[in-house]
Amino acid sequence: MPELLNTLYVQTQGAVLRLEGDTVRIQTKDALITRVPLLRLNGIAVFGNVTVTPFLIHRCALDGRTVIWFTRGGRFRGRLQCPTSGNVLLRRAQHLALDDPGQTMHIARQIVAAKIQNSRHVLLRAAREADSAADEGSLRTTADHLAVVLQRLPEIDDLGVLRGAEGEVGRAYFGVVTHMIRANRNHFYVDGRNRRPPRDPMNSVLSFLYALLRGECEAALEGVGLDPQVGYLHALRPGRPALALDLMEDLRPILADRVALTLVNRRQLQPKDFEEKGGVRLTDSGRKTVLTEYQKRKESEVRHRLLRQTVPLGLVPHLQARLLARYLREDLEVYPPFVYR
Repeated sequence: MPELLNTLYVQTQGAVLRLEGDTVRIQTKDALITRVPLLRLNGIAVFGNVTVTPFLIHRCALDGRTVIWFTRGGRFRGRLQCPTSGNVLLRRAQHLALDDPGQTMHIARQIVAAKIQNSRHVLLRAAREADSAADEGSLRTTADHLAVVLQRLPEIDDLGVLRGAEGEVGRAYFGVVTHMIRANRNHFYVDGRNRRPPRDPMNSVLSFLYALLRGECEAALEGVGLDPQVGYLHALRPGRPALALDLMEDLRPILADRVALTLVNRRQLQPKDFEEKGGVRLTDSGRKTVLTEYQKRKESEVRHRLLRQTVPLGLVPHLQARLLARYLREDLEVYPPFVYR
């Protein structure tokens, strides 16, 4: 497994992460848990009451290594801001593109088109694996509806209308998620997308996975010198990583939704893996199960249509960030989003 893909996830409450030479020492008050060589780590993610010592934070900043903080329930709280990489000309091009309606529409339209295609892939795969004709019919009908929206995209020249089409796709897609669930359907029943806080177990898993993906997209953008706050499809708001949200849109179905469905349909997640505390959230053991499967998914290889070679899925956010930078620098005529094949 490429070392670039390694992320250390720590959710043991009360754990302390210390720098020990060129390794991360993880311990509790009573015992040493493990040591992990820094060379193997691309990032560190901690959940809840986990302490990262100043010396380790400084070393990660020096190396350009990501540190991300989440609440115990998995909500994103913040990430280590390393020295800005890239050059000022790239960020200037990023801001100029935002002031150009044509460029903004191009990038946003490409992202929405890829999201629709990847969502249809998930729907059609689930239709092939469906246990009943009713489930298969609902999934194929929704996939056909998404195809109609996809055909309309070239005619849309208003960003508000495009966002409306993307919202239409999301409502249709999440309206049939229950039809993709083949195990414990009564427990994992989904009535559309809900969050802040999630009101059902499936949305709880999705929110957790989206938070992980968002953190990785922010890191990928920073790595090439782009500003995660300045996006095109998502509106700019203070404190909102609009470009990271843009970058993850076409990756959600393939990298997050597929993981959630796999865990539920293989019965790796059970009702006991959730708790209600101001909403529904994963337990510590449930998060561990999700993290393990998420890492496995990142290590799986996919064929990148532009590069024409297989790459680990976990590297795709970094590749897409670089392709977006090349488009903004006018090295590419169009921005090529990620379409799963």
